[in-house]
Amino acid sequence: MEKLLTILDQFQLDEKVVTVEPFGNGHINDTLKTIGVHGETKYILQRINHHIFTDVALLQQNIDIVTSHIRKKLIAAGETDIDRKVLKFLPAKDGKLFYFDGESYWRVCLFIPDSKTYEEVNPAFSYEAGKAFGRFQSMLADIPDGVLGEIIPNFHNMEFRLQQFREALAANAAGRLAEVQDLVDAINARAEAMCIQEELFREGKLKKRINHCDTKVNNILFDEDGKVLCVIDLDTVMPGFVLSDIGDFIRTGCNTGAEDDANLANIKVNIEIFEAYTRGYMETAKDFLTPSEIKLLPYGGRLLTYMQTVRFLTDYLNGDTYYKIHSPQHNLQRTRAQFKFLQELEAKAPEMDAFMAQF
Repeated sequence: MEKLLTILDQFQLDEKVVTVEPFGNGHINDTLKTIGVHGETKYILQRINHHIFTDVALLQQNIDIVTSHIRKKLIAAGETDIDRKVLKFLPAKDGKLFYFDGESYWRVCLFIPDSKTYEEVNPAFSYEAGKAFGRFQSMLADIPDGVLGEIIPNFHNMEFRLQQFREALAANAAGRLAEVQDLVDAINARAEAMCIQEELFREGKLKKRINHCDTKVNNILFDEDGKVLCVIDLDTVMPGFVLSDIGDFIRTGCNTGAEDDANLANIKVNIEIFEAYTRGYMETAKDFLTPSEIKLLPYGGRLLTYMQTVRFLTDYLNGDTYYKIHSPQHNLQRTRAQFKFLQELEAKAPEMDAFMAQF
């Protein structure tokens, strides 16, 4: 506790903190809330996972650019209570937006009171999530190219992920190739069709935009009345393709089973969730999207699901060196579950494409 209070003392805080408690259930960074003299919470303290986010200065610079840009848009629109509608990070006493204690990197942001997140994915929350992420992208659409850095290079680059996959096949480090040949064949059969976005980008037919890259319902703060306050968890905000943001929501939110479901019969496409999210997203994002992007949005769901299938199988072939596992077969189980969902998405593709045609 004393160490945490010492770390907090390195930031430009305007209220005294007497204790710190764990907060939330994030899997990447360690998050804590501060308790003041009168029991109030005003700040959130986070230890940044610098093994994943290796360039902390760039990470915090990206977040500062994004939050400042949104803040200006909200002010110009005459919004009130702005500190509840966009995250605000506080500088350390040296002016940086992080503090390094010799071992770990830390940051502080204002706590947003009377707010909540939801884990449940239902049509109502999905519709609100679609509007929120669409509005988020729309507000950032006029940030010039090159202003934000790519915090995790090639994060959603399918060609890069296939290169890693092929390297894993060649090495066969864990000696597991023979048992997964059916999955390898299925991945290879789809490889060319799943690299469309990189090809279109090279042809000048698809542009890079600022994406959130982790579009889950629980990355949105709601007020006590269920109205959206703001988008949170901005670590992966960076240039990319719009297919990523809608695609990752389809992958995670529209799956009736679990990401690692052992019972593949559980895995279906919840079309109602897809339509609700897409309807909300298009309400706030349509003005900046091109016709080509709109047409490709359902494909984004197949792309991101295929990408995750490839990543899980790559890790399994490499001997489980990246993802945390709960059993020796966990990454294989994840792979088969993701591939089953990909097959379900492929079967629903005509219906999903037809739904997009109305926009």
